[in-house]
Amino acid sequence: MLLGRERELDAIARLLAEAAAGSSRVLALVGEAGIGKSSLLEQAAGLAGGMSVLRARGVQSEAHIPFAGLFELLRPAIGSVERLPAPQAAALESALALRPGRPHDRFAVGAATLSLLAAHAEAAPLALLVDDAQWLDGSSADALRFALRRLVADPIAVVLTVREGEPSLLDGSDLPVLHVGGLDLAATAELLRRQAPETSDDAAARLHRDTGGNPLALLELAGEEAAALPLQIPVPAVTSVSTAYLQRVRTLPQRTRAALVLAAASERGEIAVLARAAGRLGLDLGDLVPAEELGLVDLHADRAEFRHPLTRSAIYGDASADERRAAHRALADALPDADADRRAWHLALAAIGPDATVSSALEQAGARARDRSAYDAASHAFERAALLSPDGARRGALGLAAAEAAWLGGLPARAATLLDEALPHAEDERLLVALEHLRGHVALRRGPVERGRSILLAAAERAAAVDPEAAVVMLAEAAEGAFFAADAAGVQACGERATALAAGADGGRTAFFSRMAAGMGLVLGGRDEGAGLMREAVAVLERSDELEGDPRLLTWAAMGPLWLREAGLGDGLVERAVASARARSPAGALPHVLTYQALVQAATDRGAQSVATFDEAIRLARETGQRTILAGALARLALVDARSGHEADCRAHAAEALALAREVGAHLFEIWALAALGELELVRGDAGAALERFAEQQAALDRNGIADADLSPAPDRAELCLRVGRAAEAAELAEAFFASAAAKSQPWALARATRARALLAADDACGGHFEEALALHERASDAFETARTELAYGSRLRRCGRRLDARERLRTALATFDGLGAAAWAEIARAELVATGETARRRDPSTLDDLTPQELKVSLLLAGGKTTREAAAALFLSPKTIEYHLRNAYRKLGVRSRQELAAALDTAG
Repeated sequence: MLLGRERELDAIARLLAEAAAGSSRVLALVGEAGIGKSSLLEQAAGLAGGMSVLRARGVQSEAHIPFAGLFELLRPAIGSVERLPAPQAAALESALALRPGRPHDRFAVGAATLSLLAAHAEAAPLALLVDDAQWLDGSSADALRFALRRLVADPIAVVLTVREGEPSLLDGSDLPVLHVGGLDLAATAELLRRQAPETSDDAAARLHRDTGGNPLALLELAGEEAAALPLQIPVPAVTSVSTAYLQRVRTLPQRTRAALVLAAASERGEIAVLARAAGRLGLDLGDLVPAEELGLVDLHADRAEFRHPLTRSAIYGDASADERRAAHRALADALPDADADRRAWHLALAAIGPDATVSSALEQAGARARDRSAYDAASHAFERAALLSPDGARRGALGLAAAEAAWLGGLPARAATLLDEALPHAEDERLLVALEHLRGHVALRRGPVERGRSILLAAAERAAAVDPEAAVVMLAEAAEGAFFAADAAGVQACGERATALAAGADGGRTAFFSRMAAGMGLVLGGRDEGAGLMREAVAVLERSDELEGDPRLLTWAAMGPLWLREAGLGDGLVERAVASARARSPAGALPHVLTYQALVQAATDRGAQSVATFDEAIRLARETGQRTILAGALARLALVDARSGHEADCRAHAAEALALAREVGAHLFEIWALAALGELELVRGDAGAALERFAEQQAALDRNGIADADLSPAPDRAELCLRVGRAAEAAELAEAFFASAAAKSQPWALARATRARALLAADDACGGHFEEALALHERASDAFETARTELAYGSRLRRCGRRLDARERLRTALATFDGLGAAAWAEIARAELVATGETARRRDPSTLDDLTPQELKVSLLLAGGKTTREAAAALFLSPKTIEYHLRNAYRKLGVRSRQELAAALDTAG
């Protein structure tokens, strides 16, 4: 039993017991070097009786070897890979070099890791032990972070050790952490007496004070020399454990010191490789024996291991640059052909200045890593290849490859830095355009939006002469950036330029992007010609098979239907885009596509489902660093919260959206967030506060020159003005809005405008306006706005004394609001219905409102016919976690089968 570690051992024992009982648990032990983290991990292995144990250890020199850590960890479980969904099996086998490489998104490997661990744990509870996780290669760390954050209901216990202050997979995660500190005085004294029985209480107290109770430092200092020092004299410099190790090393023969440097430079310490490398330096393995006798290394049949990572670090760091280069050169020569990646890195570490041969070797290593979806490793390999290349133009191309890998690996800040570094070396015009295109794309997604837009505009002009199709795509992306920035004139300028360039280019992609960009500009300017162009673009996409092969098209597939809001237009495009994104797992595209899907759901009879979809989009946007997309999803979720009557959630989501939108310059999402807060005050019945919010929204629209009727709060402002007795202002707002809607000539805007007119009409004339508005709603695709009109119509009929007619309208509105999950509006409709004299039963509370977003998402997939494993693959979860959420849904909805679940979901809308 370890001394003084009762708290840590109790936590580990609880974690293992809970995992054995079927609940996933993760714990990261974090502390300084030598504090005893590895010893605690050994204790965890001993306590994991009856569990299957998978182990790995991060090795600092393997940080750029693709999936080195993940392969070590998963190697005993590889037999379970055949039970994974085919796309996940392919991604994982490709990552671990078990089949020819093919690039996948980084989420695909993480999801496959989760599935493999879950499958392996079906035979027996699983203990996952990872030492020195701060030194895992980036690709392994990324896959593990993704998997560990999604463990819920599998019998899996995970214990990681991480050195304090080092970057690791804990960064940006919410994984539980236990900080491991030094031993207390009693444990310190006991440890010292075990090592050196003559240690006095005063010496123990002094060593405890000066080492902070660090066990490794205490063991290195225990003994007569340190204990016998006068108490008033400070502990000498050997208190540094590294210095203590070096003091031992310097007593060894020169040949032994050289052999230790060679061993320290080797990642794995394989005896065969070390023997060949030693021969190239005029050494042999026998030279390591004195170091073994001194307790610095252990020599096994197959490998040489340092007793502690600090020993290795100290020896390598103390060696001269020339000694280190010689060691790496010898290791590169000694490695077999199968270890081409490791050889490339050793050659890089041995190089002095530019070297075309080494640069080429690293480039090939980067390509192999990219093909295995090891994007972090690929990015570093390409970056080092660029630095070692004597060819300036080639440095630029390698810099682009490094940045692309970083972006695909979910490292947007690194991607941006690499792009900036590559730009001075872009001597070829096409390369410069490609660099600027990616720079603009990254900036749009992570912010600031204006920077991304200006980069794309400049790149499009550069590309116009050499690649018109690429220029049109960049102009469309710039138009999207201008839309995010709420710059109507900017969107229109992009559209006009894209149209001009498209005239000289062929192809469906060019036609689609040019028409979409031009249509966006005209629609935002309030001109009806834009609708025709967007219909043409949707038709191009519906006829095309390119959606499956072009990630850029995924996020654009839903834009036409959403902008035009016409019933039947582009039906299935959004679902098709989401299905394609999930199948191919493009982390960059999925959050944006999911946001569009949630917008469609919120406007139809799948309002409750939209919350789950927004939740998934928000989580993925956070994980991929896409702050712009995150702001948009939060703003639209705030609107759903307002309609549902979730005031606290609405205000929290809107506040975060406002802060993010202002930070990245995405003023459109600021407008959306203000609209959500305005509607919240409207349903709360605070007309004054609602008018203030809607006035802020209108001011933002005016400030940015946006005349699009769809974004205008005028109908709500007119209704509120009527409530507070400002009829003349209401009439002015309604008529101005009607003119704007008529100019756009789209049914959704015209329906809202006609409803506003109906509210202002005399009692004997309002019915015709309401009927006209309902007819327009039938041509649009928004059940919520239809219910708003039914509510307004029913309320007006009630006030006119036509109670029976009013009830019919109000019942319809109430049923629709209930089906949409718009509880706040349902309460307003219910109150109106009660005022007609009809008793309006409240909706059964044991409905979808009780389900968490994840439970709802799982329920919908399973009720829709997906198997448990198919649902797990779609949601990046394990099958047992799917079953866990399903059990909770059954309990909350009072059902016992998937058939009953489907019926309950249908009943709840």
